[in-house]
Amino acid sequence: QVQLVESGGGLVQAGGSLRLSCAASGRTFSMYAMGWFRQAPGKEREFVAAINWSGASTYYADAVKGRFTISRDSAKNTVSLQMSSLKPEDTAVYYCASKHYSGDYYRRGAYDYWGQGTQVTVSS
Repeated sequence: QVQLVESGGGLVQAGGSLRLSCAASGRTFSMYAMGWFRQAPGKEREFVAAINWSGASTYYADAVKGRFTISRDSAKNTVSLQMSSLKPEDTAVYYCASKHYSGDYYRRGAYDYWGQGTQVTVSS
């Protein structure tokens, strides 16, 4: 079983940067793929970024490519999302998620565990 807790959200001006962190419990964290999703008011939860179990492979939604970077630190059981050049459209609750198996990183239903989310608000 895995418990995920997001942190680092807040208010930032457009063009600014913010770093989100996700702390994961469990001995087997290093064996899980991790992802970030986000959900704006009135919209569906959408894929943002993912990283495989080893950290060697990363995946990004087109909307955030070149601006966001996902990374993981297995020793600390954390995964991070470095967000730069933020836009008002990035405003959402950001969720950390984990999945047991490789592949299918883009689909919400492929993930097994979810955090409660952290709010990111980007002002214009």
